[in-house]
Order: sequence, then structure tokens, then C-alpha cells
Amino acid sequence: MSYVDGFVLPVPENKLEAYRVMSQAAGEIWMEHGALAYKECVGEDLNSEFANNSFPRIAGAQEGETVILAFIIYQSREHRDEVNAKVHQDPRMQCGDMKDLPFDCARMNYGGFTTLVDL
Repeated sequence: MSYVDGFVLPVPENKLEAYRVMSQAAGEIWMEHGALAYKECVGEDLNSEFANNSFPRIAGAQEGETVILAFIIYQSREHRDEVNAKVHQDPRMQCGDMKDLPFDCARMNYGGFTTLVDL
């Protein structure tokens, strides 16, 4: 079964294009180093009447922010660890000052997941 790294984070709407550019570049690096898929999705329909918690609430989104749901798919946890080691050593991933990013890293939610169903 595959393995997935998942991310949920708030991004200021006025920085969404800068986030897209950054994510596009990062995704290309992850794919180059062996990830099976790399997706960055921007919230569009986030107010569900069927859930106790909404993505904006989970992400801590504030006025003027939207929510990003991102995920990277790997063959296995071991494959994830190999790919991430290569990505983190890639000089293109060395970002300067973290405060210059188009989102607040401290508000990003992250986890690694073993696939339960894969159709």
C-alpha cells in the first residue's frame, strides 16, 4: 500500500499566487526525487453542514485566508523517507528567511499516513 504525507494550512488570499509558484517549484523537486504524486489544493467549498469541524477551523484560518490541502504520495513509508532525504538535501529547497514565505509555517498541520483504501 502507498504512503501519504498530508498537510492542511491557512494561506492569506492575497499571497495565494506566490504560494502557488512556490508549491509548483517544490512539487517538481519532489517528483524529480521519486514521489508518485504531489497535489496542492485550495479550498473552494469549505462550509459543510455534515461535519463537526470545518477545514477553516482545523487550519485556524482567519479573515482573508483560505485553506490549502496538500498531499504527496509515495510507494511506502521507507520510500517516503528516501525521497524526503533527497528533497531536503536539494539546494533548490534551501529557502532563505522563513518569514519571507507566503504562509506561516507555525500554523501548518502535517502528518504521515498509511493508506487504508486505494482504489
